[in-house]
Order: sequence, then structure tokens, then C-alpha cells
Amino acid sequence: MNEKAARPDLSPHPPQGIPGPERQPRLLPESWDPVAAGHRVMQRLVRVTAPHVKGAHDAEFVCAGDRAFIVEHDNDVQPGHGAGHHQYCVLSVVHLRTPAVEQVIPLARSGQVFANATLPVGMCFVPRILRVNENTLRCFFASQPSGQQALTWYRDFDLTRLRFEDTIHKARVKTAAGTFDMQPCHVHADAVAHGFARPCPDHGLYLFDSFKVFDGQRHVAINNFPGKQNALARVLDDCATFQIIGHYNEPQSEQLSESAVNRLPDGTWMAICRNDSGNYHFTTSLDGRTWAVAREQAFVTNGANAKPTFDRFGATYYLGWQEATSIQGGRRSVFNLDISLDGMRWKRKYRFESADSFQYPTFHEHEGMIWLTVTQGNKGSTDRIMFGRLEELSGIQPG
Repeated sequence: MNEKAARPDLSPHPPQGIPGPERQPRLLPESWDPVAAGHRVMQRLVRVTAPHVKGAHDAEFVCAGDRAFIVEHDNDVQPGHGAGHHQYCVLSVVHLRTPAVEQVIPLARSGQVFANATLPVGMCFVPRILRVNENTLRCFFASQPSGQQALTWYRDFDLTRLRFEDTIHKARVKTAAGTFDMQPCHVHADAVAHGFARPCPDHGLYLFDSFKVFDGQRHVAINNFPGKQNALARVLDDCATFQIIGHYNEPQSEQLSESAVNRLPDGTWMAICRNDSGNYHFTTSLDGRTWAVAREQAFVTNGANAKPTFDRFGATYYLGWQEATSIQGGRRSVFNLDISLDGMRWKRKYRFESADSFQYPTFHEHEGMIWLTVTQGNKGSTDRIMFGRLEELSGIQPG
């Protein structure tokens, strides 16, 4: 791998076309308080997880019209998300103007019988949601039976009737070797062809950081969490097949997973990766295929092992990352959201501090407003999904 060709200089000088420090617009007023701003956001969040649920985690959502459609995985037996085959997926419908939960609709669970297939016994995990056309939402989830290869399925939701179809379908993955059912072994084999040396787990393959449009095409980061494997994929026109573009797993001495991806102003790809053996690592690529060896960056320090976010709303990048600092002994209790115009120089806009945890958020824009979901629970347990408004999308704050 030609690291020099794959990685631009990430030192603090501006890339071409970005104003230098003396001409950089002020992103935030001098009196801005990130902690106070974070508390204001948290005060207006509402719970979307059903009251009987004991554990919930890792939600995603889309907005359509006056509603948000939020997918999450739940269980009714214990806090957290280690409940095995008791783990199931649901879709919650929230009215944006209220905001209030209108419905919680079952999506998939262990052993469920559909019109065309029956799921095996095993957890249904990490749901994702994509609007494929005016009337259809597509909900993906991983079915993970014990001792077998996991498989990613999808189920379509009709926006006109507010109900799921009674069929499920297999998602597909396209690699250099062909097109296959979306299972860990096929993504792993493609990574091995590009120098990956870790063993292949039979589970843990998930759609991550979904879904973003670059150059008119949808993209998604793919992650195998136990395998510490990461890839960038293009969503093909059928909205059911994911074509692997490139892998970023170096250095394999680290424990990199759960990445978030975006494009810098000059077109360079950049990914931030969770690291289960230390601080977050960043990698870049000129073409999305060949990636630099990931490394730490000075603008993220004291990071914890949790999902990051990396979005762009208008002209402003939003980088979210979990800080290892603990509030009242809680785990994942501090989450920072920093903003930038160039992806290199960052200002702290929100600092979410909660002994009740603040983790695995997602952010999406809809009709001029940025909304979010986030997992919260008592001192680190993951027992509910919260939803609400982050801010109005108004561009750069006046200086």
C-alpha cells in the first residue's frame, strides 16, 4: 500500500481552497458553553423505547414528512444488549411536532415466521433504515444464530399504510469474487485478499454509519465488530446489494472497528475508527479503495471505546466521539460533538455529560433541522433510546 499517496497531510495547515486561520469564519460565539448547550439538548429529548423494555441500544432513524422512523434493538430480560436470542428489533414512529411516540411496531425477532421465510433461533441485532423511494422504508437487521454464519436481512415498511410487508429478503454483498448473501465470511475473504490476517468470526457483520450520499451515490461503512474489520461500501441501485470499495484495517496491532466516514473539502475520504485498545484512530484515502495506516490525531484525545460520528450538515462538519472521562462513576458518560469547516481544525460545540450515559448517537437533517437519537441508561446500562432536536440548521454561527 502506498501510504504517501493514500494519505494527505493532516497537519494544521489548511487544504487548498480553505481559508487560513486569519480568514476563517468564527464558528461559535466567544461566550459559547458546550456543556450548557449539551444540557439544553438533553432536556428536550423524549424516550422512544417501550416501557417494558429492559435493554435497548444503537438506534438509527430517518425522517419523512412530520414523522421520524426509528429502529433499535431491544430485549425484555436484562439491561444492556447481551441478551442472546432475546434480542429483537422494532421500529418506533414519532411525530416531530409533538414530539410523541405514536407506535412501536415489531420488526424482527428470533424464530419469527414470515410469509416467505422463517428466521433461525438467534439474536436479531443492529437494525438500520433507508428510505428507498417516496413510499418505502427498508429496514435491515442481522440475524445471528449460534454456530452458523450470520446473515443480514431486510424488511420493507409501507409509509402510506404505516405497516411492514409480511416478507423478508436477504441483503447481498458484492466483492471482487462475486455477489453473495451478506454474511461475514464473504467480506472477510475480500479483506484477506487485501492483506487482512485476523480470523473470520461467524457473526458481527453490521451496516455502520448509514447512509450517506457522495457523488450522487449512497455509501455505508461496514463493520465486523468481533473481527475488528472495516470497509467502505457503495449501495447499489437495488438498495439491497452492498459493493465493497475498499478496506481499512491497518494497523492490525490496534483493535479498530465501528467507523464513521466522510469526505473532506478536497474530496479526500476520511474515517474515524473506534479502538478497543486505546484512543480513536483516523485514516484517509484519495479514492476510497486504498487507505492509509490509521493513526491518532491531536484533535481527539482521551477517547473511549465507543461508536463515533462524522457528519456534514451544510458547510459544517460535525465530529462526535466518546470521551473516557466518567461522570459519577458512569461508563460512556461524556460525548463530545466538535465542528469544523475543513475537517482538521475543530471547535467544541456540544459536550454531553450524563451519569446516565450518552452513547451511540446518530444525527440526521430533515427540513432545516438536525435531529438525533442516542442510547442512555443508568450509569452505563443501555436501557432506552432517546430522540429529539439537536439544532436548527443555520450554517455558520455569526462572529
